[in-house]
Amino acid sequence: MCSLLVAAISETTMFKTKILAIAIAMATLTASAQVATSPYSKIGYGFISDNATGVQRSMGGVGYAMQNGRNINVMNPASYSQVDSLTFLWDMGLDLTNLWSKEGDERGYSFGGGLDYMAGHFKITKGMGGAFGLVPYSSVGYSFGNDLKNDNGEVRSGTGGFNQLFVGVGYEPVKGLCIGANVAYLFGTTSNSSNVVTESITLYNREMEIRDYNVQIGLQYGVTLRDGKDRLVFGATYQPRKSFHGHTWGIVHDSQDTKPDTVGYTSLSGKYEQPHSIGAGVSYCYNNKVTAEVDFTYQQWAKSKYTPIEGFEAPNIRFNNRYKVAAGVQYTPNRRGSYFGGMVFRFGGHYTHDYINVTGNNVRDYGLACGISLPVAGGKSMVNIGLEWNHRYSKPVMLIRENYLNITLGITFNELWFWKSRIR
Repeated sequence: MCSLLVAAISETTMFKTKILAIAIAMATLTASAQVATSPYSKIGYGFISDNATGVQRSMGGVGYAMQNGRNINVMNPASYSQVDSLTFLWDMGLDLTNLWSKEGDERGYSFGGGLDYMAGHFKITKGMGGAFGLVPYSSVGYSFGNDLKNDNGEVRSGTGGFNQLFVGVGYEPVKGLCIGANVAYLFGTTSNSSNVVTESITLYNREMEIRDYNVQIGLQYGVTLRDGKDRLVFGATYQPRKSFHGHTWGIVHDSQDTKPDTVGYTSLSGKYEQPHSIGAGVSYCYNNKVTAEVDFTYQQWAKSKYTPIEGFEAPNIRFNNRYKVAAGVQYTPNRRGSYFGGMVFRFGGHYTHDYINVTGNNVRDYGLACGISLPVAGGKSMVNIGLEWNHRYSKPVMLIRENYLNITLGITFNELWFWKSRIR
């Protein structure tokens, strides 16, 4: 009788501990992360995220054709159907960034970091899985200019970003074919400020607040080859073009005035849009050990509306279509063998033609990444460590060159939450 009571208490305590850990992590995410500064993020909505987890970033940011019951793939909701029926997955990632910039003879340095994302994944019924979480949509962070103590000085800065709180479902109606969808609540605020010193100090601040929804649909089709040892998967996603919902406005505050003036308060609907977004990829798993994937992303930003507030932004802002090519490889020596055999090694790279356009110059970046997953003793959970090097620049005129080094730290909890142990 005592053994039964001890076992029951132990199981209940463990369950409550996991719930508490997730609750603490969700509360932590409400705190603002410090973003490494880049003047390029001043344009538009800042830098756009691709919903890649730390594991996927270590492979160059691939994921459209990724099917892996041990990792959460927010990039394609069709993958949710592939989770183990007894498993609950919980993934959270921390991002640390060092950035070095050069403009002419001037050099800059900045550091930033914070909790990047959180996501959970679980089985609903046979052939169907669900997911939920919080992932970034875009981020803004920069600070540059002259010393405000001098006449005619100016300092420009920007902070904030937009996030997506999502739920999703994936279903396998027939063997090999998976479909899925994410529905998200899109929210957040960005602030772009300019402090100008003449005879007085004047603050010009443009705020943008989004309170909206977002939808993404996904498809995957997999074929098993060579007696079940090899697998070929095709994946695709689509996110429709739509108007943003929310408001934007400008604020002018002169040091000689006691009350700031609000200028150009307007609704985003019909004036600010997100584009059609298409993603496609193909992956091949060889001998249940090596997986390689190639992805392509296309976003039609050039046809998306963006209406600048007069006096706060350049009147001729335009965007370029964004596309990204990514490729990555993952290797697991022997999942059922020794501790070393259970490690996962990753490598990848990407090239991005961004949507940001600065006075006719398109912003681009490319980079390499690598990573490793270390098994947690006594379970299927993994500690994920990744390293990324990226180079950002503008073309045809080289305005600012940036090199940034990202360290991603994460943990994937893989637990049998729905398994009831037998007590004998």
